[in-house]
Amino acid sequence: MFLWQVLQVSYCSVRSAWSLPYAYGVAAYRIPAGALVVTSPYVTHRLPQYWEEPEAFQPERFLPQAAARRHRFAFYPFGGGPRLCIGNGFAMLEARLVLATVAQRWAAAHRRGAARILMMGAHLLRAGVSRHIIDLLERGALSVIAMNGAGLIHDYELARIGATTESVARYIREGQFGLWQETGELNGWIRDAAAAGEGLGEHAGRRIHESDFPFRDWSVLAAAWRCGVPVTVHAGIGFDILHEHPDCDGGALGETSYRDFLIFARVVEGLEGGVLLSFGSAIMAPQVFEKSISCVNNLRLQAGRKIVRNHTIYVVDIQDGGNWDWSKGEPPKDNPAYYLRFCKSFARMGGKMIYAQCNNVAFLHHLLRELSRR
Repeated sequence: MFLWQVLQVSYCSVRSAWSLPYAYGVAAYRIPAGALVVTSPYVTHRLPQYWEEPEAFQPERFLPQAAARRHRFAFYPFGGGPRLCIGNGFAMLEARLVLATVAQRWAAAHRRGAARILMMGAHLLRAGVSRHIIDLLERGALSVIAMNGAGLIHDYELARIGATTESVARYIREGQFGLWQETGELNGWIRDAAAAGEGLGEHAGRRIHESDFPFRDWSVLAAAWRCGVPVTVHAGIGFDILHEHPDCDGGALGETSYRDFLIFARVVEGLEGGVLLSFGSAIMAPQVFEKSISCVNNLRLQAGRKIVRNHTIYVVDIQDGGNWDWSKGEPPKDNPAYYLRFCKSFARMGGKMIYAQCNNVAFLHHLLRELSRR
């Protein structure tokens, strides 16, 4: 169900064309022999008479009872009829094999005590998968979670009011975007974290856990603090709405986020034979990992040890990978794929890097399902 929804919102074929060898009749229409017939799965998958909110991620639309109410060819990512493309079965098989491989390597890393690292963009929390991540934490499947400053904000807002995200266009025009009193209180937490000598993720997780927020059980940071798993928050100055507030303390923010970088680097030290999974982070994840593994390898070499090896990196995003096989290394500079930082940086980090173009929610859902079987 989830994978079919991914195909529905991301299938990229704009058109398919056939040249008819003979005349053909469709209802009242007569198509002469030799005519070129063009169809567009992309357009059909977004027709409002068949799809309500076609761009929204609603896997339940592929439940049997929902699918039965639609025309059988309202959704045809691989065609239909006797000439159905072999990709129809292959796509599902390939997706299951990728997920099974990730789960297998993840479980093997867990058994040998190697690091299992999750790096993620904030939209993963906005997409409603906090419970999935909490399940992974409670299973002991994660060694660390790394997120950007927006991840902290979304987690806090979800725990406090059960919702997150605002109308950017509207509030920009009104001069109010991001200037919410409740969210601004995080600046006080950041100062407290600096005074206590704590990392930003650790302090925020403890504060949410000890709060009376009505939805704190859905907080990833609180769950991680409860499970003893570090969450590291890698803030960029000027990136987040907190920095608009007059009580933002850049020194405290830098101190606590830097402490989180050191905590993250300490986990990377244990990545030998481990697994890193990056979801939807084009800048933070590749850049933070690049610097942390460089620090770790530098210290290892100074101590006469070998650099971190035999790790596997899975990068997952809906963006295509530039039609490049990243298992072969990075492309030449005259190839546009060379400038996809979220792929290129990870491809340089040693180990084995695999890029999976997939909806992040669907991937995480099925990964959790695969891990639960092991």
